[in-house]
Amino acid sequence: MSKVKVLAFAGSARRESFNKQVISIAAAGAEAAGAEVTLIDLADYPLPIFDQDLEAKGRPENVKKLKQLFLQNDALLLSCPEYNSSITPLLKNTIDWVSRPDPNEPRLAAYRGKVAALMSASPGALGGLRGLVHVRSILSNIGVVVLPDQVAVPNASDAFSADGSLKDLERHAAIHALGETLVHLASRLKS
Repeated sequence: MSKVKVLAFAGSARRESFNKQVISIAAAGAEAAGAEVTLIDLADYPLPIFDQDLEAKGRPENVKKLKQLFLQNDALLLSCPEYNSSITPLLKNTIDWVSRPDPNEPRLAAYRGKVAALMSASPGALGGLRGLVHVRSILSNIGVVVLPDQVAVPNASDAFSADGSLKDLERHAAIHALGETLVHLASRLKS
């Protein structure tokens, strides 16, 4: 059987994003479990705000590239910042553009049959938990199986060591384990 392929990214474009640090930990866990991980930065794929009139004129090239990445991977690792108790506009816009069907393609082809693991980091005391509720709901409604386990990193501005690891070793291990668990489940579903 071929390796499980995992697409990993943070729902933030900020260079020093805490969620980019968190996703790196989870991606390392997925690789340790034997997956082929593609870690991307959404800042490298700028997109206009989704608009069907714009779509009718032709999909932006970055939409095509992102959709191919989603289609080529079996699972998703997402680190989701929380903006005002919800999902970031960047992440929602990415989900919306990628969800659009190409001609002769089944509805939600980029999401159906995928498995996802969620995590978050925030300077706040809840670590982004309120936003994860919305991400989980959106993904579940478009055909993604979302792992019940999730990890949030509160007080993220003080949570990381200089090397990018978490000072809280238990939380670091839990995020690493999310990547591993995702690969094990995706592998079972793939076989």
